[in-house]
Amino acid sequence: MAKYSKKAGEKVEKTMHEKKQGTLKSSSGKKVTSRKQAIAIGLSEARKEGAKAPKKAAAKKRLPQKRNLEMIKLLCLVYAL
Repeated sequence: MAKYSKKAGEKVEKTMHEKKQGTLKSSSGKKVTSRKQAIAIGLSEARKEGAKAPKKAAAKKRLPQKRNLEMIKLLCLVYAL
């Protein structure tokens, strides 16, 4: 089963063409130079039009580093006194 619809592929292809011509702009109005950003814009536009494309990946939560956990435990002990 295909992950992306034909419509989504066409939209990405159109945005890549615009990027290569130098006419693709981001939402802030600046010119897009990154290939990945151009693909993301194409998929976003395709989703808005109702094309079949997977949802955006959710941002991963960062777990505190071991050293930070030790500092937090130490601070908790100090403030508990």
